[in-house]
Amino acid sequence: MKLHFLGTSGWYDTALGNTLCILLDTNQAYIVFDAGGGFYKLDQYIKENKPIIVLLSHFHLDHIIGLHALAKFNFIQGIKVFGPKGVKRLFKVIINAPYSMPVNKLKTKLMVNEFSNNLKLPVDIEYKELRHIGTCYGYRVFADNKAIVFCTDTGPCRNLDLLAKGADILITESSLPPGKIDNHWPHLNPQQAALIAKQGKVKKLFLAHFDSGVYLKESDIRSAKEFARKIFKHTIAARDGLCIDI
Repeated sequence: MKLHFLGTSGWYDTALGNTLCILLDTNQAYIVFDAGGGFYKLDQYIKENKPIIVLLSHFHLDHIIGLHALAKFNFIQGIKVFGPKGVKRLFKVIINAPYSMPVNKLKTKLMVNEFSNNLKLPVDIEYKELRHIGTCYGYRVFADNKAIVFCTDTGPCRNLDLLAKGADILITESSLPPGKIDNHWPHLNPQQAALIAKQGKVKKLFLAHFDSGVYLKESDIRSAKEFARKIFKHTIAARDGLCIDI
């Protein structure tokens, strides 16, 4: 199983990275977490005829802006897209004229549905709603005897703790700078992310979704990692292009 970080920034693309998109390559399927600016890179990594499952956390533009790149793909197995309530309407609007090539004109067949915990999928996937300005889902994938958790755009909350508990890999955000708290538009700072990993007995923590208006230099991201490691030493600051064997 491999983990490819195709986009690790938040809010907008910069020279430091594209907005959030992460590919989990399991024996049974390709799992794509969010469709930010890094989404266009998928065809560099998807080479086998395995199911492709895209899990959207929510509909803020930095998490779906890459969907316009669907027009470049020609995946013979098609793509199954899941997300919170309203995901079908989202595709009818943005993957359609005048914003993008319509779904029925794409070379890759799409199936779009709201996610639920009783879906029959090639790998076991669980979701819970997180704490954000609007509806946002976190996902826990169990595949190849590993639990991989993806939770972005959230403040600390009970469901985040439940999803993270005992995970082999926790991928979460570090939108806020060290020590900053924002209860109006909930996000995590690196210390909060590290504490969740520590309390949940996670094996490894990957920080991503570094707010592009806050993390202006690589040194800012390194600083966030060091703050997190003071609490949870098994912390990695993910960067675009990072590939991990799990």
